[in-house]
Amino acid sequence: MRYFIFIIISVLSISLFATSIYAQTAPNITTSADKSAYTIGDKIVISGAVKAVVPETPLTIQILDNNNNLVQVAQINISQDGRYAETINATGPLWKSSGTYTAKVQYGPSVTAQTTFVFSSSAVPTNSYFTVKDQTSQQTFIVNYTITGGTVNDITIDPQSISLIVSLNSTRDGSVTLQIPRSLVDAKTDAGVDDSFIILIDGAETKPQSEEAYSDFRTLTIQTLQGDKEVEIIGTQIVPEFGPIAALVFAIAIISIIAVSAKTGLRFMPKY
Repeated sequence: MRYFIFIIISVLSISLFATSIYAQTAPNITTSADKSAYTIGDKIVISGAVKAVVPETPLTIQILDNNNNLVQVAQINISQDGRYAETINATGPLWKSSGTYTAKVQYGPSVTAQTTFVFSSSAVPTNSYFTVKDQTSQQTFIVNYTITGGTVNDITIDPQSISLIVSLNSTRDGSVTLQIPRSLVDAKTDAGVDDSFIILIDGAETKPQSEEAYSDFRTLTIQTLQGDKEVEIIGTQIVPEFGPIAALVFAIAIISIIAVSAKTGLRFMPKY
């Protein structure tokens, strides 16, 4: 009997000791970011768990830049099981310096934790081009572009509306710069001088951030927002129906007709 009581006491002692050790080593709160690096315009998800939930006690999240300046702060409620998550948009005037940022969380007066991530204040631009083909004249044109905050899926022309259509996948706020050949799409007044393009983003008219004109092409820089899908640039004239090859074929045909008529005496105009 004494041996049995001794075993019970030993087991209870070991359990209490293990519980005490766990209480000393297990953190009261955890936190982490969903990625290790972000650029301007990205979404940052800060999440974690609180060990002991206190009713009606909010959790505070502070984002500090590499100089320990406060960039953004949020106060959220946690779930009953102690878990929490908050999405922070890396946009605004305070997100201006690149470096290692710190996300600090505080629950109550003294329960704190922190994590770090790398932030770049300037998005890396993508430079590329699309070959645009006019189905009527079979001519092809190179449209160079630079984009930040997304990707360009396709560039096509619509002869009916005299427009260049740029298909986008805007994952965050950014811009797209297009180098448009004048021989493809241009905007002119009746006097023959340059006119402004009409620019539509998903059907809504907007103005370019900047515009430059050269002898062979025009350059437009257009601001885009997260979720934008299509930019339409409307001009006053589009690629001619008869391209260089078609014009050459047409000229050869005319010369052939003239030669045949001269040889056979065929007349195309009535004789008076």
